Amino acid sequence: MAKLTVDVKNVLNTVTGEQIQALNPEAAAAIDKLYKGTGLGSDFLGWVKLPEETSDALVADIEATAAKMRELCDVVVAVGIGGSYLGAKAVIEALSDSFASLRGAGDERRTRVLFAGQNIGEDYLYELQDLLKDKKFGIIVISKSGTTTEPAIAFRLLKEQLEAQMGKEEASKRIVAITDAKKGALRQLATEEGYKTFVIADNVGGRFSVLTPVGLLPIAVAGFDICKLLEGARRMQAATAEANDLNPSLLYATTRNALYRAGKKTEILVNYNPKLHFFGEWWKQLYGESEGKDHKGIFPAAVDFTTDLHSMGQWIQEGERTIFETVLSVETSAHKTVIPTDVANLDGLNYLAGKRVDEVNKMAELGTRIAHVDGGVPNIRVTIPALEEEWLGELIYFFEKACGISGYLLDVNPFNQPGVEAYKRNMFALLEKPGYEAETAAIKARL
Repeated sequence: MAKLTVDVKNVLNTVTGEQIQALNPEAAAAIDKLYKGTGLGSDFLGWVKLPEETSDALVADIEATAAKMRELCDVVVAVGIGGSYLGAKAVIEALSDSFASLRGAGDERRTRVLFAGQNIGEDYLYELQDLLKDKKFGIIVISKSGTTTEPAIAFRLLKEQLEAQMGKEEASKRIVAITDAKKGALRQLATEEGYKTFVIADNVGGRFSVLTPVGLLPIAVAGFDICKLLEGARRMQAATAEANDLNPSLLYATTRNALYRAGKKTEILVNYNPKLHFFGEWWKQLYGESEGKDHKGIFPAAVDFTTDLHSMGQWIQEGERTIFETVLSVETSAHKTVIPTDVANLDGLNYLAGKRVDEVNKMAELGTRIAHVDGGVPNIRVTIPALEEEWLGELIYFFEKACGISGYLLDVNPFNQPGVEAYKRNMFALLEKPGYEAETAAIKARL
């Protein structure tokens, strides 16, 4: 059966197989901590067994809610920030027609999922609201507290607009809240207004939440098969449960940490499919927020090749040798496009006539990989069979499990994010939020 694979042979000019394998006992201990809850951040390990523990009843509820939203809405706006939007965005972009937004109403997946609350861009919010003026739209609002600034602003604006366009009662049928089970401003509002709700589990952090209702509902609204997504994740959960040579997450985690200990401080996630751009963004949050603490951590960057070969390629090829690449490769394209013959051949491309575009792309990938390895950039290669739900499910869980292992190899808490709070305190102080009077006075004295 086809499956996700990890190839590390192109790192062996920088670190040896023995150096990688020497980390296996630490990795085995990390897996043990993940399953027994004996490591740092053990209150946030709900994602570890999440694929197998997700009930059929919950999936059916999500699918029924998504079907209702598609029936009522031409557009659904998912309101959230960080892990509350990146996972869903990554999967939807990977599976969607690249030009879905320009297709007509006859498109079988006509309900579009848009995103808000992931920024505080005034023009973005104005343009979104302007777009929605003549649209039947709904809202999925995702927030444990309901008070996080970015999504709270977006939700206030969109809720007011939806109620003005549809009336309060009809609007309430088109709003779904994904929030805390019992507490918080959004939970209170959802109870008072009668919104359909799903729960964000206390033991699943935002960056690990794509396989919960946080990610599954927007993905289902977009028309994709969340059962297959979970099926792939379940397979990978089983494949990564034991510390052995067949565990791809263990191999990836030990290899990248061996490279880190050898002075490779930046990891660049490389894709050769433009549909994977936002997967890179999701991956950056997963690893950056998990590992970047205690003045440690591999810096996560991402590029889209071959596009970025013509901008960042020079630096990667010949810049500082403190980097390594993880190439995310997709074996099979969904469609077939063949390069035609041209009689004049002014562009000199007739030598490619009759070849598929994907064949050219694969040679670009291979040629770049060889050039970068020759240039002193170690390469890990992660391959999935196709951009389909089950393989994306495998890929998501593969990276999640590896992230947990890798965090413990770094000897940090992979599941907290204390640094995120620093900017929040400053922003609240500068905006003179009630309760922050002392902080306001202190920060204004610095200006």
